[in-house]
Amino acid sequence: MSTRRTIAVVVLVPLLAALALWAFAWPAARTAPRDLPLGVAGPAAATAQMEKQLRQHEGAFEIHRYADEAAARTAIEDRTVYGAVLVTAQGPELLTASAASPVVAQLLQQAVGRQAAASGTGVRTVDVVPTPASDPRGATLSSSVLPLALAGIIAGAMVTLHGLRGFRAVTALVVSAALVGVVGAALAHSWLGVLTGNWWAEAGTFALSSLAVSAAVAGLAALVGYAGIGAVALVVMFLGNPFSGAASAPQLLPDPVGRIGQWLPPGASATLLRSVSFFDGATATGPVLTLTWWAALGLGAVILGNALKTRAKGTTPAGERELTSVG
Repeated sequence: MSTRRTIAVVVLVPLLAALALWAFAWPAARTAPRDLPLGVAGPAAATAQMEKQLRQHEGAFEIHRYADEAAARTAIEDRTVYGAVLVTAQGPELLTASAASPVVAQLLQQAVGRQAAASGTGVRTVDVVPTPASDPRGATLSSSVLPLALAGIIAGAMVTLHGLRGFRAVTALVVSAALVGVVGAALAHSWLGVLTGNWWAEAGTFALSSLAVSAAVAGLAALVGYAGIGAVALVVMFLGNPFSGAASAPQLLPDPVGRIGQWLPPGASATLLRSVSFFDGATATGPVLTLTWWAALGLGAVILGNALKTRAKGTTPAGERELTSVG
């Protein structure tokens, strides 16, 4: 038995290391724009050349056309596009939104700047929705994904290990998630000042993000046992975090990694937090539904697991129950 365990450890550790390296290093090494939504604004005759130049980056940009600067700004604020190029008589002007992704804003500046330089002109950049002065690189928001995931895993594991079942487990999970939300908003908004949206919406985002993970952990554990804790932890930590696009953007990750990441709690959490913090809740519906489904299915599994165990005890043969009680 000890030999088997030794072999299992020797084999398992390298496999986990390889999985972690693949999950974290591969997307980072393949970061590049892929159908990145970008607007082009101005008269059709004037924007044709700019669109042609942008389309030379095959598959990099998804071009959206707008009549004027006001329409382009609205699209950026609604999170329809990450930025827009205005074609004016004085030369191109770039509108960005570093709050949506500082990495994308910098990438657009480089791409449009190179094209303007090749044409012998400069480009003026305007940050329509900037990141807060206290967090100009957006590092705090992107780094919040991991603590939320860990908090959810720990809460779900504690509920399971302490033997809480049914509605008692559901109550513990919901209350702990609510406290995570309040603490998270107090730290990130009230103390650090790195979030600038509605305080309660941000607290709700932190709470729902934590609940999505903790409910999934406790729910799967209620159905399959302690192995469920490890299974959800692996998915959230080894896939959810590196596939979230929190430090860059989903459209910069290899396909289909960016899309998969938005179906998992860390990716949905990062997108939702940006929306409620900097864009007045624009495009929040998708990530809210994703997190709600994770939370609802997890809590439902907690109730179902408890019901199945109660039913199994109730159907135990009378003779077997008597033997068990005598023993």
